[in-house]
Amino acid sequence: TKDREIVGFMRQIHEAGLNSVSDELMKRWESMVVREKRYDAKVSALSAAHESAVSELRTLVASTQQGMLAVKRELERVMSVAPAGALVGSSAANSHELRTTNHESRLDSYKYVGFEDLFRGSQEDIRARVTSYVSYFDGASDVVDLGCGRGEFLDLLTARGISARGVDINHEMVQVCRERGHEVTEADALSYLESIPDQSLGGLFAAQVVEHLPPDYLLRMLEVAHHKLRPGSRIILETINPACWLAYFESYIRDLTHVRPLHPDTLRYLLLASGFQGVDIRFRAPVPDEARLQSIPLTPALYEKDERLAEIIEVLNANVERLNSLLFTHLDYAAIGQRL
Repeated sequence: TKDREIVGFMRQIHEAGLNSVSDELMKRWESMVVREKRYDAKVSALSAAHESAVSELRTLVASTQQGMLAVKRELERVMSVAPAGALVGSSAANSHELRTTNHESRLDSYKYVGFEDLFRGSQEDIRARVTSYVSYFDGASDVVDLGCGRGEFLDLLTARGISARGVDINHEMVQVCRERGHEVTEADALSYLESIPDQSLGGLFAAQVVEHLPPDYLLRMLEVAHHKLRPGSRIILETINPACWLAYFESYIRDLTHVRPLHPDTLRYLLLASGFQGVDIRFRAPVPDEARLQSIPLTPALYEKDERLAEIIEVLNANVERLNSLLFTHLDYAAIGQRL
């Protein structure tokens, strides 16, 4: 509105015969407009850079805080088990003991906690995603959550009155769960299962775990799991759906701890081959419509106006649907079986 008023004013000056004055003012105004646009572009660029810097700073601060907490916990643990004077002096043996691979992995485990917080979602988000699995374990007891992470599913089972415990190899994840009152063992899945009696479990759950396991390890784990579950107990394995390209390229390859994607047909076969019955695949987390490729609307009027164009659009829409069936289907799936 202001620009229009100024331009109108210039025209009035021009019509009044003050050509030289109006021309000079017009040139200056145009220069000011160009300069203003440049300033706007710079402000927008600075704003975007600021938002990016703030995001990076938040990530760095969160990671640093997690690291400090991990160091504090590990030092407290070492001090609590070391005999008096064990940390005094510069003994090579003592130095070696404090630099074992186990200690190093524990001190680095906070990084994956930060990764989970940043990319997988908040505890509330994860809790909402796994809520639908709780009903499969109604009436069960001694349910184990392999790779329990921050304990979201343990929260839900406990609230439902289902006795459950967790297993996780990440030291910091285990500490988070224990601080929230859950019974959690720090171990890898297979070692834990091999350590407990046969038919001692009333259910087994693992969300976003199997894609982290080498094939030989996974096969052995499923075989052992079948022996550890009581008859009638369920096993539920949720993982990323690599048959959906969006899930593969946006979720699977982002996590450097992933070992191998598992096609739904593959995981179903592995469960059946391990002795589980009635294995069903349930697809989850559909890609929102707004994120899918959009087809072109077709109307009878278009056929009447240009039949050839309508036929081309039909073919295009068919290809769009085919691409959607490959690229944008469901982000996750769960393989659900039972030991009979």
